[in-house]
Amino acid sequence: MPQGDFEEKYLDVLQNIETGIVSVYRSHPEMTDYDAQKAVETLIREYQAETTGRLALVVAMNSVAQETYYSVKAMCEWRLGRVQMEMEEKKSFFKRPTKKPVEMPIEPKTVEEIVLCLKRIRKSIETWNRRSGRQGYLTFISEFI
Repeated sequence: MPQGDFEEKYLDVLQNIETGIVSVYRSHPEMTDYDAQKAVETLIREYQAETTGRLALVVAMNSVAQETYYSVKAMCEWRLGRVQMEMEEKKSFFKRPTKKPVEMPIEPKTVEEIVLCLKRIRKSIETWNRRSGRQGYLTFISEFI
């Protein structure tokens, strides 16, 4: 599938993942592209291990990368249809002030589709980081999210 077709087909998923990344960046302006990349790569490995029935290795991350990991994982799990719209007690994208679930019908994606989307995000991180420096990707996507 050509790159443009992929991005068109999965635009909503890509935007959800990037929203997870940008939300952490806005809370932590010191965040770097490396933090986002570390979180995304860890999730790629975890989901790939899941598809083969293996256990994923535990990866050491700094606190910002860890927060990014949890933020993006929440989005991925939601897109996989594995979590309800209202999540646990902590701050989440899925809560409203009324604490009632938001009705947003989505078609669950497969683990393979999520991995492809994460790989596309990783490629974007690498491209923008090379082009514009240590926060090149974060600066670029935060304009759109």
